[in-house]
Amino acid sequence: MPTTATGPLAGVRVVELAGLGPAPFAAMLLADLGADVVRVDRPGGSWPHLPPDADLTGRNKRSVLADLKTAEGAARVLELAERADVMVEGFRPGVAERLGVGPEAALARNPRLVYGRMTGWGQDGPLAERAGHDIDFLALTGALAATGPADGPPVAPANLLGDHGGGALYLVVGVLAALRHAEAHGVGQVVDAAVVDGVSHLTTALHGLLAAGVWQDRREANLLDGGAPSYGCYATSDGGYMAVGALEPAFYEEFLRRLGIDPGLPAADGHAFPDRTNPGDAPRLRALLAARFSARTRNEWAEVFADSDACVAPVLSLSEAPGHPHLAARGTFTDHGGTVQPAPAPRFSVTPAALRLPPARPGADAAGVAAEWDLPVERGGTTRP
Repeated sequence: MPTTATGPLAGVRVVELAGLGPAPFAAMLLADLGADVVRVDRPGGSWPHLPPDADLTGRNKRSVLADLKTAEGAARVLELAERADVMVEGFRPGVAERLGVGPEAALARNPRLVYGRMTGWGQDGPLAERAGHDIDFLALTGALAATGPADGPPVAPANLLGDHGGGALYLVVGVLAALRHAEAHGVGQVVDAAVVDGVSHLTTALHGLLAAGVWQDRREANLLDGGAPSYGCYATSDGGYMAVGALEPAFYEEFLRRLGIDPGLPAADGHAFPDRTNPGDAPRLRALLAARFSARTRNEWAEVFADSDACVAPVLSLSEAPGHPHLAARGTFTDHGGTVQPAPAPRFSVTPAALRLPPARPGADAAGVAAEWDLPVERGGTTRP
Protein backbone atom coordinates (compact mmCIF):
# COMPACT_ATOMS: atom_id res chain seq x y z
CA MET A 1 0.00 0.00 0.00
CA PRO A 2 1.33 3.50 -0.75
CA THR A 3 3.25 4.78 2.28
CA THR A 4 1.45 8.12 1.98
CA ALA A 5 -1.92 6.53 2.76
CA THR A 6 -3.73 8.22 5.61
CA GLY A 7 -7.21 8.10 7.06
CA PRO A 8 -9.17 5.82 9.38
CA LEU A 9 -9.31 3.03 6.77
CA ALA A 10 -5.56 2.91 6.12
CA GLY A 11 -4.60 -0.75 5.83
CA VAL A 12 -7.98 -1.87 4.51
CA ARG A 13 -7.81 -3.46 1.07
CA VAL A 14 -10.71 -3.02 -1.34
CA VAL A 15 -11.26 -4.60 -4.75
CA GLU A 16 -13.62 -2.64 -6.99
CA LEU A 17 -15.00 -4.19 -10.16
CA ALA A 18 -15.18 -1.17 -12.44
CA GLY A 19 -18.58 0.04 -13.53
CA LEU A 20 -20.84 3.08 -13.64
CA GLY A 21 -23.09 4.84 -11.15
CA PRO A 22 -23.02 4.69 -7.36
CA ALA A 23 -20.54 1.81 -6.88
CA PRO A 24 -17.52 3.82 -8.12
CA PHE A 25 -18.53 6.72 -5.88
CA ALA A 26 -18.79 4.39 -2.88
CA ALA A 27 -15.34 2.98 -3.63
CA MET A 28 -14.00 6.53 -3.98
CA LEU A 29 -15.32 7.37 -0.53
CA LEU A 30 -13.60 4.31 0.94
CA ALA A 31 -10.41 5.36 -0.85
CA ASP A 32 -10.73 8.94 0.42
CA LEU A 33 -10.90 7.51 3.94
CA GLY A 34 -7.59 5.76 3.44
CA ALA A 35 -8.45 2.33 2.05
CA ASP A 36 -6.18 0.84 -0.62
CA VAL A 37 -8.71 0.55 -3.43
CA VAL A 38 -7.68 -1.45 -6.48
CA ARG A 39 -10.09 -1.02 -9.37
CA VAL A 40 -10.30 -3.87 -11.85
CA ASP A 41 -10.83 -2.30 -15.27
CA ARG A 42 -11.77 -4.13 -18.40
CA PRO A 43 -9.38 -3.78 -21.35
CA GLY A 44 -10.21 -0.46 -22.99
CA GLY A 45 -11.53 1.08 -19.77
CA SER A 46 -15.04 1.42 -18.34
CA TRP A 47 -15.88 5.00 -19.42
CA PRO A 48 -15.18 5.09 -23.18
CA HIS A 49 -16.43 8.66 -23.52
CA LEU A 50 -14.75 10.10 -20.41
CA PRO A 51 -10.98 10.62 -20.18
CA PRO A 52 -9.58 8.85 -17.08
CA ASP A 53 -8.20 12.12 -15.74
CA ALA A 54 -11.71 13.59 -15.70
CA ASP A 55 -13.27 10.70 -13.76
CA LEU A 56 -12.85 12.07 -10.25
CA THR A 57 -14.51 8.98 -8.76
CA GLY A 58 -11.27 7.25 -9.71
CA ARG A 59 -9.15 9.37 -7.38
CA ASN A 60 -7.14 7.75 -4.58
CA LYS A 61 -7.42 4.41 -6.40
CA ARG A 62 -5.11 2.18 -8.37
CA SER A 63 -6.05 0.21 -11.46
CA VAL A 64 -5.28 -3.19 -12.92
CA LEU A 65 -6.74 -4.85 -16.00
CA ALA A 66 -8.66 -8.11 -16.27
CA ASP A 67 -11.10 -9.38 -18.86
CA LEU A 68 -13.87 -10.83 -16.74
CA LYS A 69 -15.32 -12.59 -19.76
CA THR A 70 -12.40 -15.01 -19.65
CA ALA A 71 -11.58 -17.69 -17.09
CA GLU A 72 -8.15 -16.13 -16.63
CA GLY A 73 -9.66 -12.73 -15.85
CA ALA A 74 -12.03 -14.20 -13.26
CA ALA A 75 -9.15 -16.10 -11.66
CA ARG A 76 -7.18 -12.88 -11.35
CA VAL A 77 -10.07 -11.15 -9.62
CA LEU A 78 -10.41 -14.02 -7.15
CA GLU A 79 -6.69 -13.77 -6.41
CA LEU A 80 -7.27 -10.15 -5.44
CA ALA A 81 -10.39 -11.05 -3.43
CA GLU A 82 -8.38 -13.62 -1.49
CA ARG A 83 -6.08 -10.85 -0.26
CA ALA A 84 -8.73 -8.16 0.23
CA ASP A 85 -10.99 -7.09 3.07
CA VAL A 86 -13.77 -5.72 0.86
CA MET A 87 -15.00 -6.29 -2.68
CA VAL A 88 -17.45 -3.93 -4.41
CA GLU A 89 -19.44 -4.48 -7.59
CA GLY A 90 -22.36 -2.71 -9.25
CA PHE A 91 -23.56 -5.24 -11.82
CA ARG A 92 -27.13 -6.34 -12.42
CA PRO A 93 -28.15 -9.33 -10.29
CA GLY A 94 -26.60 -12.57 -11.49
CA VAL A 95 -23.90 -10.98 -13.67
CA ALA A 96 -21.05 -11.42 -11.17
CA GLU A 97 -22.08 -15.05 -10.67
CA ARG A 98 -22.08 -15.70 -14.43
CA LEU A 99 -18.61 -14.17 -14.64
CA GLY A 100 -17.37 -16.46 -11.88
CA VAL A 101 -16.66 -13.67 -9.38
CA GLY A 102 -19.89 -13.69 -7.37
CA PRO A 103 -20.16 -13.89 -3.58
CA GLU A 104 -20.03 -17.68 -3.38
CA ALA A 105 -16.80 -17.91 -5.35
CA ALA A 106 -15.19 -14.94 -3.59
CA LEU A 107 -16.14 -15.99 -0.06
CA ALA A 108 -14.93 -19.51 -0.75
CA ARG A 109 -11.50 -18.02 -1.34
CA ASN A 110 -11.74 -15.55 1.55
CA PRO A 111 -14.36 -16.29 4.27
CA ARG A 112 -13.64 -12.94 5.97
CA LEU A 113 -14.46 -10.92 2.84
CA VAL A 114 -17.14 -8.23 2.88
CA TYR A 115 -18.81 -8.43 -0.52
CA GLY A 116 -20.64 -5.19 -1.30
CA ARG A 117 -23.27 -5.23 -4.04
CA MET A 118 -24.81 -2.05 -5.47
CA THR A 119 -27.93 -2.04 -7.62
CA GLY A 120 -30.91 0.19 -8.22
CA TRP A 121 -33.71 -2.28 -7.59
CA GLY A 122 -31.92 -4.78 -5.32
CA GLN A 123 -30.82 -8.38 -5.76
CA ASP A 124 -34.37 -9.75 -5.72
CA GLY A 125 -37.97 -8.71 -6.36
CA PRO A 126 -40.04 -8.38 -9.58
CA LEU A 127 -37.89 -5.52 -10.94
CA ALA A 128 -34.49 -6.85 -9.88
CA GLU A 129 -33.32 -7.68 -13.40
CA ARG A 130 -34.85 -4.64 -15.09
CA ALA A 131 -32.85 -1.65 -16.26
CA GLY A 132 -33.35 1.63 -14.43
CA HIS A 133 -31.84 4.99 -13.65
CA ASP A 134 -31.87 7.32 -10.68
CA ILE A 135 -35.13 9.00 -11.69
CA ASP A 136 -36.91 5.62 -11.90
CA PHE A 137 -35.76 4.54 -8.46
CA LEU A 138 -36.86 7.87 -6.95
CA ALA A 139 -40.24 7.56 -8.66
CA LEU A 140 -41.16 4.26 -7.02
CA THR A 141 -40.08 5.31 -3.51
CA GLY A 142 -42.30 8.41 -3.35
CA ALA A 143 -39.29 10.70 -3.03
CA LEU A 144 -39.65 12.10 -6.54
CA ALA A 145 -43.31 13.01 -5.97
CA ALA A 146 -42.26 15.16 -3.01
CA THR A 147 -39.94 17.43 -4.99
CA GLY A 148 -40.76 20.27 -7.34
CA PRO A 149 -43.56 22.82 -7.78
CA ALA A 150 -47.19 21.99 -7.17
CA ASP A 151 -48.23 23.25 -10.60
CA GLY A 152 -45.58 21.38 -12.56
CA PRO A 153 -43.94 17.98 -12.86
CA PRO A 154 -41.71 16.57 -10.11
CA VAL A 155 -38.09 17.66 -10.30
CA ALA A 156 -35.30 15.09 -10.24
CA PRO A 157 -32.47 16.34 -7.96
CA ALA A 158 -29.66 15.35 -10.37
CA ASN A 159 -28.51 11.89 -9.24
CA LEU A 160 -27.47 13.10 -5.81
CA LEU A 161 -30.47 11.77 -3.90
CA GLY A 162 -30.71 8.35 -5.51
CA ASP A 163 -27.41 7.05 -6.85
CA HIS A 164 -25.19 8.87 -4.37
CA GLY A 165 -27.41 9.38 -1.32
CA GLY A 166 -29.64 6.32 -1.18
CA GLY A 167 -27.17 4.18 -3.09
CA ALA A 168 -23.45 4.82 -2.58
CA LEU A 169 -23.64 6.15 0.96
CA TYR A 170 -25.78 3.24 2.13
CA LEU A 171 -23.36 0.81 0.51
CA VAL A 172 -20.50 2.43 2.41
CA VAL A 173 -22.41 2.27 5.70
CA GLY A 174 -23.20 -1.39 5.07
CA VAL A 175 -19.63 -2.23 4.13
CA LEU A 176 -18.20 -0.54 7.21
CA ALA A 177 -20.70 -2.28 9.50
CA ALA A 178 -19.95 -5.67 7.93
CA LEU A 179 -16.21 -4.95 8.10
CA ARG A 180 -16.53 -4.30 11.82
CA HIS A 181 -18.33 -7.65 12.23
CA ALA A 182 -15.72 -9.48 10.15
CA GLU A 183 -12.91 -8.05 12.25
CA ALA A 184 -14.67 -9.08 15.47
CA HIS A 185 -15.89 -12.53 14.41
CA GLY A 186 -13.79 -13.55 11.42
CA VAL A 187 -16.85 -14.00 9.23
CA GLY A 188 -17.54 -12.06 6.05
CA GLN A 189 -20.90 -11.50 4.41
CA VAL A 190 -22.75 -9.99 1.46
CA VAL A 191 -24.04 -6.42 1.66
CA ASP A 192 -27.04 -5.92 -0.64
CA ALA A 193 -27.39 -2.15 -1.15
CA ALA A 194 -30.21 -0.95 -3.41
CA VAL A 195 -31.04 2.63 -4.32
CA VAL A 196 -34.75 1.99 -3.72
CA ASP A 197 -34.01 0.73 -0.20
CA GLY A 198 -31.72 3.62 0.70
CA VAL A 199 -33.95 6.37 -0.66
CA SER A 200 -36.97 4.85 1.06
CA HIS A 201 -34.98 4.81 4.30
CA LEU A 202 -34.17 8.50 3.80
CA THR A 203 -37.90 9.26 3.80
CA THR A 204 -38.43 7.73 7.25
CA ALA A 205 -39.10 11.07 8.95
CA LEU A 206 -41.59 12.07 6.24
CA HIS A 207 -43.52 8.82 6.72
CA GLY A 208 -43.72 9.58 10.43
CA LEU A 209 -45.06 13.06 9.73
CA LEU A 210 -47.50 11.63 7.19
CA ALA A 211 -48.80 9.08 9.69
CA ALA A 212 -49.21 11.82 12.29
CA GLY A 213 -51.28 13.89 9.89
CA VAL A 214 -48.84 16.80 9.80
CA TRP A 215 -47.53 16.17 6.29
CA GLN A 216 -49.69 16.36 3.18
CA ASP A 217 -48.90 13.88 0.43
CA ARG A 218 -48.58 16.52 -2.29
CA ARG A 219 -45.93 19.02 -3.40
CA GLU A 220 -45.62 22.57 -2.04
CA ALA A 221 -48.11 21.86 0.72
CA ASN A 222 -45.72 21.45 3.64
CA LEU A 223 -43.24 23.39 5.70
CA LEU A 224 -40.09 21.97 4.06
CA ASP A 225 -41.14 21.38 0.45
CA GLY A 226 -41.77 24.93 -0.71
CA GLY A 227 -45.24 25.20 0.74
CA ALA A 228 -44.15 27.82 3.30
CA PRO A 229 -43.19 31.26 1.90
CA SER A 230 -40.41 31.49 4.49
CA TYR A 231 -38.77 28.30 3.15
CA GLY A 232 -37.96 28.52 -0.53
CA CYS A 233 -36.07 30.34 -3.26
CA TYR A 234 -36.67 33.82 -4.65
CA ALA A 235 -35.41 35.38 -7.87
CA THR A 236 -33.26 38.48 -7.74
CA SER A 237 -33.01 41.35 -10.23
CA ASP A 238 -30.05 39.82 -12.07
CA GLY A 239 -31.59 36.39 -12.58
CA GLY A 240 -29.98 34.86 -9.51
CA TYR A 241 -31.72 33.30 -6.52
CA MET A 242 -31.68 33.56 -2.76
CA ALA A 243 -32.53 30.53 -0.61
CA VAL A 244 -34.64 31.32 2.45
CA GLY A 245 -34.99 29.03 5.46
CA ALA A 246 -36.39 31.43 8.06
CA LEU A 247 -38.58 28.93 9.92
CA GLU A 248 -38.22 29.75 13.62
CA PRO A 249 -39.87 32.98 14.88
CA ALA A 250 -36.58 34.66 15.83
CA PHE A 251 -35.06 33.85 12.44
CA TYR A 252 -38.19 35.04 10.64
CA GLU A 253 -38.16 38.34 12.52
CA GLU A 254 -34.51 38.83 11.57
CA PHE A 255 -35.35 37.91 7.99
CA LEU A 256 -38.07 40.55 7.71
CA ARG A 257 -35.89 43.16 9.39
CA ARG A 258 -33.06 42.58 6.93
CA LEU A 259 -35.55 42.87 4.10
CA GLY A 260 -36.61 46.24 5.50
CA ILE A 261 -40.11 45.04 6.39
CA ASP A 262 -42.02 45.94 9.53
CA PRO A 263 -44.82 43.37 9.89
CA GLY A 264 -46.66 45.79 12.21
CA LEU A 265 -47.23 48.15 9.32
CA PRO A 266 -49.43 47.68 6.25
CA ALA A 267 -47.85 45.74 3.42
CA ALA A 268 -46.93 47.26 0.07
CA ASP A 269 -50.36 46.32 -1.28
CA GLY A 270 -52.05 48.46 1.42
CA HIS A 271 -53.43 45.51 3.38
CA ALA A 272 -52.31 44.23 6.76
CA PHE A 273 -49.07 42.31 6.50
CA PRO A 274 -49.78 38.60 5.85
CA ASP A 275 -49.71 36.19 8.78
CA ARG A 276 -47.32 33.39 7.86
CA THR A 277 -49.13 30.96 10.19
CA ASN A 278 -52.32 31.39 8.13
CA PRO A 279 -52.21 29.17 5.00
CA GLY A 280 -54.68 31.51 3.34
CA ASP A 281 -52.16 34.34 3.53
CA ALA A 282 -49.36 32.30 1.91
CA PRO A 283 -49.93 33.49 -1.69
CA ARG A 284 -49.86 37.18 -0.65
CA LEU A 285 -46.81 36.71 1.55
CA ARG A 286 -44.94 34.86 -1.19
CA ALA A 287 -45.76 37.60 -3.70
CA LEU A 288 -44.62 40.35 -1.33
CA LEU A 289 -41.33 38.59 -0.61
CA ALA A 290 -40.77 37.92 -4.30
CA ALA A 291 -41.28 41.59 -5.10
CA ARG A 292 -38.81 42.65 -2.45
CA PHE A 293 -36.10 40.21 -3.60
CA SER A 294 -36.56 41.27 -7.23
CA ALA A 295 -35.43 44.80 -6.33
CA ARG A 296 -31.75 43.88 -5.85
CA THR A 297 -29.12 41.56 -7.28
CA ARG A 298 -28.19 38.25 -5.72
CA ASN A 299 -24.83 39.55 -4.51
CA GLU A 300 -26.44 42.63 -3.01
CA TRP A 301 -28.85 40.49 -1.01
CA ALA A 302 -26.03 38.15 -0.04
CA GLU A 303 -24.25 41.13 1.50
CA VAL A 304 -27.40 42.15 3.37
CA PHE A 305 -27.74 38.71 4.98
CA ALA A 306 -24.03 37.88 5.29
CA ASP A 307 -23.74 38.36 9.06
CA SER A 308 -27.27 37.44 10.16
CA ASP A 309 -29.15 34.48 11.63
CA ALA A 310 -31.98 34.90 9.14
CA CYS A 311 -31.06 31.60 7.46
CA VAL A 312 -30.74 33.14 4.01
CA ALA A 313 -28.02 32.23 1.50
CA PRO A 314 -27.25 32.92 -2.16
CA VAL A 315 -27.85 30.03 -4.54
CA LEU A 316 -24.39 29.38 -6.00
CA SER A 317 -23.53 27.38 -9.10
CA LEU A 318 -21.15 24.41 -9.02
CA SER A 319 -18.35 26.59 -10.35
CA GLU A 320 -19.06 29.39 -7.88
CA ALA A 321 -19.27 27.27 -4.73
CA PRO A 322 -15.52 26.64 -4.23
CA GLY A 323 -14.89 30.39 -4.08
CA HIS A 324 -17.33 31.16 -1.29
CA PRO A 325 -15.40 32.53 1.72
CA HIS A 326 -16.82 29.97 4.16
CA LEU A 327 -16.10 26.94 1.97
CA ALA A 328 -12.69 28.34 1.11
CA ALA A 329 -11.85 28.86 4.79
CA ARG A 330 -12.79 25.27 5.62
CA GLY A 331 -11.02 23.83 2.60
CA THR A 332 -14.24 22.17 1.49
CA PHE A 333 -12.87 22.16 -2.04
CA THR A 334 -9.30 21.58 -3.11
CA ASP A 335 -7.23 21.85 -6.27
CA HIS A 336 -5.53 18.54 -6.97
CA GLY A 337 -3.62 18.05 -10.18
CA GLY A 338 -5.10 21.22 -11.63
CA THR A 339 -8.71 20.15 -11.04
CA VAL A 340 -10.91 21.83 -8.44
CA GLN A 341 -12.90 19.18 -6.61
CA PRO A 342 -14.52 18.46 -3.25
CA ALA A 343 -12.07 17.50 -0.53
CA PRO A 344 -12.55 14.20 1.35
CA ALA A 345 -15.33 14.22 3.92
CA PRO A 346 -16.04 13.89 6.79
CA ARG A 347 -13.06 15.07 8.85
CA PHE A 348 -11.12 13.18 11.51
CA SER A 349 -9.06 14.65 14.34
CA VAL A 350 -6.58 11.74 14.62
CA THR A 351 -6.64 10.03 11.21
CA PRO A 352 -7.22 12.77 8.63
CA ALA A 353 -8.18 11.74 5.12
CA ALA A 354 -6.36 13.18 2.12
CA LEU A 355 -6.20 13.26 -1.65
CA ARG A 356 -3.22 10.99 -2.31
CA LEU A 357 -3.58 9.93 -5.91
CA PRO A 358 -5.07 11.42 -9.09
CA PRO A 359 -7.78 9.47 -10.95
CA ALA A 360 -6.47 6.03 -11.80
CA ARG A 361 -5.54 5.20 -15.37
CA PRO A 362 -6.80 1.77 -16.45
CA GLY A 363 -4.11 -0.83 -15.92
CA ALA A 364 -1.40 1.61 -14.88
CA ASP A 365 -0.75 0.08 -11.45
CA ALA A 366 -0.41 -3.62 -12.21
CA ALA A 367 3.21 -3.90 -11.12
CA GLY A 368 2.82 -2.04 -7.85
CA VAL A 369 -0.35 -3.89 -6.87
CA ALA A 370 1.19 -7.27 -7.71
CA ALA A 371 4.21 -6.55 -5.55
CA GLU A 372 2.34 -5.12 -2.56
CA TRP A 373 -0.52 -7.62 -2.61
CA ASP A 374 1.85 -10.57 -3.17
CA LEU A 375 0.23 -11.59 -6.45
CA PRO A 376 1.75 -14.10 -8.89
CA VAL A 377 4.18 -12.99 -11.56
CA GLU A 378 3.68 -14.57 -14.97
CA ARG A 379 6.47 -15.78 -17.22
CA GLY A 380 8.36 -13.02 -18.89
CA GLY A 381 8.16 -10.80 -15.84
CA THR A 382 4.65 -9.51 -16.55
CA THR A 383 2.75 -8.96 -13.34
CA ARG A 384 -0.88 -9.81 -13.03
CA PRO A 385 -3.62 -8.86 -12.89
